[in-house]
Parts: sequence; C-alpha cells; structure tokens
Amino acid sequence: MPEGPQAFVTGWPVWHSRSPLIHGRWLKTLGLKGDYRRVGVPPEEIDEFLAALPESGFVGGNVTIPHKLAAFQATARHDAAAEAIGAVNTLWFEGGTLVGGNTDAYGFAANLDERLAGWADAETAVVIGAGGAAQAVVYALLERGIAHVRVINRTLSRAEDLAARFGSRVSAHGEDDRAALYRNADLLVNTAPISPRDPELPEWFADPLPDLSALPDHAVVTDIVYVPLETPILKAARLRDLKTADGLGMLLHQAVPGFERWFGARPVVTEELRAALIKDIESGS
Repeated sequence: MPEGPQAFVTGWPVWHSRSPLIHGRWLKTLGLKGDYRRVGVPPEEIDEFLAALPESGFVGGNVTIPHKLAAFQATARHDAAAEAIGAVNTLWFEGGTLVGGNTDAYGFAANLDERLAGWADAETAVVIGAGGAAQAVVYALLERGIAHVRVINRTLSRAEDLAARFGSRVSAHGEDDRAALYRNADLLVNTAPISPRDPELPEWFADPLPDLSALPDHAVVTDIVYVPLETPILKAARLRDLKTADGLGMLLHQAVPGFERWFGARPVVTEELRAALIKDIESGS
C-alpha cells in the first residue's frame, strides 16, 4: 500500500481517464506522499462501492460518467454547486461524513479566465447541449453574472428541463432557433459530444464545419470537448478569426479543488502540465 492519502477516480469505463496523470504530476511536483488511481466500477455495483467508502481507506475521489447522479444520491451533504447542478464529481470526508461536490463549473470558469480574458462581460451566452455537463456550464455562467443563457438542444424537452432548474435567466430552444440566437450571442459554448467518425468513409471525407456566420465579430467561442483539441466548432471559429478556448483547461482546473482537499496543498495548472496532457492525448495512450 502506498504511503500518504489515497484517492481515486471511478467511472465505467474509466481506463481512459487522464486524472491520474494530472494528480500524479502534482504529487511529484509538490513533494507529497499519496496516491491517485483508477477504480472501474460498473453501474450495477456503484451503490455498494460508495456505501463502502468509509471503510475503504480512501480519503475521497472523483466520479465520472455514468456515476455522477449516483454519487449525488449517496451523499447527504453537498456543496452549493452540486446542489444546484444535481450531480457530484468530487467526494471527500468531513467528520466521517461523505460529502459531494461539483468542480466542473469551477473548472469551466477558471479555464475561460485563463484563456478568454473578459468572457464574463458577456450579456448573452448560447449553450449547445442540455446534458449533465451543460448544467455545470449554465451554473457557472449564472454565477459569473451572465444575464441571459440560451440553451439549444435537439430534444427540446431536455433543454426545457434544464431551464426550469435554473430559472428565468435561462431559456430553452430547439435547433430551428440556432441562427437567430447566434446573432445576439456574446459567448458560444459547446457541450455536445462529437459524433464518432464513420470508419467506412474515406480518410479525406469530413463533415462540413458548423455554420457560425451569424455570430457577431466580437463573439468568443469555447468547447468543453478536448479530444480532438481543436473541435469542429473551434476550427470554424478560428477560420472566422473569433477568439476561442479549448476544453482541456476545464479538465485541468476542475481537478484543483479535489487535490487540495485530499492532499492538503493547492496545486497550480501550468503550461508544462497542459503540454504533458496534450502529448498523452496525441499518443493515444
């Protein structure tokens, strides 16, 4: 058993998670004892895993897809972000009680603070997608004072459910509203996953880039997806000379609060760490 506090990331599957690389480098950089590892738990076993955490020897951990709702339900106490979003991605103990938090919203905002100075001056933000990640993004936008948040989703009812959770500053829209909403957008955020490429298509084939022609020239664009680092929407924005931020920084910054809770020191997101993750992504490991 390694020395020092023991933490984990759990999901299903979880073997692709790059969180051990992040936390492992911080432990080494800060000269701390401890360990952070992947623990794969299938959905039918997650309740048992969470119930056994007090006796597991772990001081806490991260929770990723598809266990964030189960983690929320398994924790009697939540931080404000988790309570508002309805999902938990970070676990720790306080006085023997398992507590759930959500650092996705923090990570999203911290990334834009670093990469898109002045983004929070936006009056209107358009968010593509209405899943769990979109809920964290909407929470972050509202917390930073964005006046109007427009959520676009292919299934309108999901966008309506999200808007109902957060109140009158958030509105729900279908795909037909996209161009009209873009015309008044100061900030565009994509949270929708990228569809996998059809292996039957030839290498030279590519889907057309998203049409961002309706966006104002001052609009800024971000995508929480980070594989590939330049997603189709970011490429389309770059070709329009719009300012952009990729999603890798969200992954890095959301890890900071958990590390501080488990290992007792606050780490720093550096360009060297970012470069190490990019190298790892590009290697396909």
